[in-house]
Amino acid sequence: MWNRFTSDPLPKDWAELTNINDLETAKTESFERPVALFKHSTRCSRSMFAKSKLEEDYNIPTGKLKFYYLDLLSHRDISDAIATKFGVHHQSPQIVVLKDGEVVFHTSHEQISLSKLKQLV
Repeated sequence: MWNRFTSDPLPKDWAELTNINDLETAKTESFERPVALFKHSTRCSRSMFAKSKLEEDYNIPTGKLKFYYLDLLSHRDISDAIATKFGVHHQSPQIVVLKDGEVVFHTSHEQISLSKLKQLV
C-alpha cells in the first residue's frame, strides 16, 4: 500500500481502511485476533509523530494483530462510523483496539505506543 503523502509505502502488514465495508471486515476479524485501527491526520504534526513511532519498530506478526491505517482527511466518514459503532470519541491521532467485536483499548496523541499494542496481543 502506498502512502500518497510521504511517497513511502506503509509497513507491509498494515491494511488501509478505505470504505465502510473495510470497517465491518475489521470487526469480523477481531473475533479471530485483535484488530488495531490507527486514525491518522496527514496534516497534523502530532499525528505524523505518532505514525512514525509506530512505523519505526513495527514488528508485530500479522497472526497476532491485524493493523489498519485510516487516513482521516480522505475518509472522515469511516472515523465517524468508528465513533458511532464503538462509542469512542473521535481523536487524532488515535488507536482503537477491537477484540471479539468490542473496543478493549483506545488511546490518542502521545499515549500511542507500540509497546502497549504488544501487551494486548
